[in-house]
Amino acid sequence: MTKPIVAIVGRPNVGKSTLFNRLVGKRVAIIEDEPGTTRDRLYADIAWKESAFTIVDTGGLLLTPPSDIVQNVKDQVAVAIDEADAIIFLVDVLDGVTPMDKEIAEMFRRSGKRVVLAANKADNEQRSYEAAQFYELALGDPLPISAYHDLGVAELLDTVVESLPYFPPEEEVEMMKVAIVGRPNVGKSMLLNAILGRERAIVTDTPGTTRDAIDTIFEHNSERMLLIDTAGIRRRGRVEGGIERYSVARALRAISRADVALLITEATEPVTAQDTHIAGYIQQAFKGMVLVVNKWDLVAEMANHRQYTREIRNRLKFMPYVPVLCISAKFGKGVSDVLSAATGIFEVRKKRVPTALVNSVVGDAVAAHAPPAVAGKKLKILYATQAETSPPTFVFSVNDTALLHFSYRRYLENELRRNFGFQGTPLRLIFKRRGEK
Repeated sequence: MTKPIVAIVGRPNVGKSTLFNRLVGKRVAIIEDEPGTTRDRLYADIAWKESAFTIVDTGGLLLTPPSDIVQNVKDQVAVAIDEADAIIFLVDVLDGVTPMDKEIAEMFRRSGKRVVLAANKADNEQRSYEAAQFYELALGDPLPISAYHDLGVAELLDTVVESLPYFPPEEEVEMMKVAIVGRPNVGKSMLLNAILGRERAIVTDTPGTTRDAIDTIFEHNSERMLLIDTAGIRRRGRVEGGIERYSVARALRAISRADVALLITEATEPVTAQDTHIAGYIQQAFKGMVLVVNKWDLVAEMANHRQYTREIRNRLKFMPYVPVLCISAKFGKGVSDVLSAATGIFEVRKKRVPTALVNSVVGDAVAAHAPPAVAGKKLKILYATQAETSPPTFVFSVNDTALLHFSYRRYLENELRRNFGFQGTPLRLIFKRRGEK
């Protein structure tokens, strides 16, 4: 038995994402006072009264879409409705019963789905009384709620759970989390769809189509993983206010949630200044990374793969440990290699080296290349140990941290990598004065 799915559906700007965030208990979806902010489907697991289900936020439903992208939104909503066990049909007491509400209600009656009608923005007693007008939709009792003020939400959840088959809450299972990040329009959502083998996210040629970070649980080689598709990250000076500002914040937060980030670039414009900027975010967060060069099909006939990869590495000199893969998400070429590389990095990040072996390697490194003197004094490394994993963290006890030169830190990191691997992940090196906690 799979976990029941509940979709929040309604026309634009009735408060679907506000309700979604209220139910989840945190700001997962972007909130903006602008119709059409949510485009893709957002999923989150919640539990209420010892029963678990998956809640889905959807884009604003327009039955006669005025553009291709709004048609894509409508298609995404249709998928959510089709897979849902129950639907929260959200309407707005301030607007009253609109012609669009009547059309959507008619669609639900034909679908045969369980529908819970919720009249949002009932922020006071008078507005709660106004919810009665929605009996006109013939979908049962309209429940007055205020998602923003958390009024009537508990009663809404009671009604939703009563309409669902019982599913006990599960213990959270540890799984690899992979964030798909990059500039706008490099093919992030197309890669997600290629991995899943279906259209999970909207794919268009319009930059900035994905706005929220979209979570999808996926099984690869019998291992569960969480894939996080994100909005394109522009240069700071080009980030517009409002929705896009929140989208970029979500993308950066997705990096912090992930174990491994897939930095997507495109073959016709590999590793721009913005790509290195995003790579810097990933490194500073101490996350694993795979550099994925998408749209390789556009240059494959003209490019020398070895020389092409060498030029990419020259532009990304500060992350020499990162694997570079050239793929075509559109044609599915190299997609399985991306997952294999990410899985390998995830395992490497959990690797622990015995203290005796760490000290042996560090001792040999110092003997081969002693630290340079600073004002007549030399750095002495008393001992070293691996303190943590994910990211691999090494602590060095030294006589004086002021005597450590950044070049020698880099040398020690290179020696650790040469002996123990750690491909694809940053190492955290901490130097402490003897006796310092």
